[in-house]
Amino acid sequence: MSSIETARGETAFDYDIVVVGGGPAGCAAGIFTARADLDTVIFDRGRSSIQRCAYLENYLGFPAGIDIETLYELMHDHAEEAGCEIVPDLVESIERRDDADGFLVHTQDGDPVTARCVVAATRYDGEYMRGLDDDTAMFETHEHDGEEHEHFDKQYAESDGSTPVDGLFIASPYGETGYQALMAAGRGAQVGITVIEAVRRAEGYPEPVANYYDWMRMDTELDDEWSDRDRWREYFDDRLPADHDLGAERLATIREQEIDRRFAMYLSDDEIDRRSERGQQQLLEHIDDELILAAAREIDAEQRSNGT
Repeated sequence: MSSIETARGETAFDYDIVVVGGGPAGCAAGIFTARADLDTVIFDRGRSSIQRCAYLENYLGFPAGIDIETLYELMHDHAEEAGCEIVPDLVESIERRDDADGFLVHTQDGDPVTARCVVAATRYDGEYMRGLDDDTAMFETHEHDGEEHEHFDKQYAESDGSTPVDGLFIASPYGETGYQALMAAGRGAQVGITVIEAVRRAEGYPEPVANYYDWMRMDTELDDEWSDRDRWREYFDDRLPADHDLGAERLATIREQEIDRRFAMYLSDDEIDRRSERGQQQLLEHIDDELILAAAREIDAEQRSNGT
């Protein structure tokens, strides 16, 4: 069996997912895979191309822009909160394991680790992937100043990040999207979902029910019909292809896991409030203390002037 064709638990790997690169693309991919309960590590050598930016003014959600150091800290905190492990090391090479099941990932400073899947999310040349496929397919040759140079082919991956190498996905370099941080993050999210759906198929989810989305909803949207597990079972079974080859026990397990996941997406008002407060508290950790104190003094002065 190949890395994608092997269901979780059947083969021991150090990680389900190794992400190479801790910039916007890598962190976005890792957040999605970790939230889908895939054991994810992000190797980040600390030299993401975003750090060449003097100041970021077009990243959604920061009206006055954001400095790169703070954004980098926020991205990594988010990835760790989702369940990713972040390792400050450089991936030097990736190879198939001897049994062709999964990958062996070699780093500069640490011991090799094994992984079911690898997400490449670095803008540097992709040399660490050399040998995983026919190099004439993965790399292209350019002539510059009379000399030939090889570069990773940015069109090597499909639009969803999948590649001819089973278990290898490309979030970056890819086309021209990586030149804008916000576009790179979107690309990473897309590839993260591609990985999750590939794993779900490997675990027996038939194609119509393998699709995945990560979206929290208000529990008030659950009416009497959809608050009933039997209604979800009916919905799941209606989407199954007639020719699926799942045994009754495996089908029941997958069905109940998916229903549990669906119900976990619905949040009560109290839970929404709790998560909102916690989210803002975490943002405060990245704001300069002096700015927080100055804002507190302004609020206090305003309240005093209003007699409150």
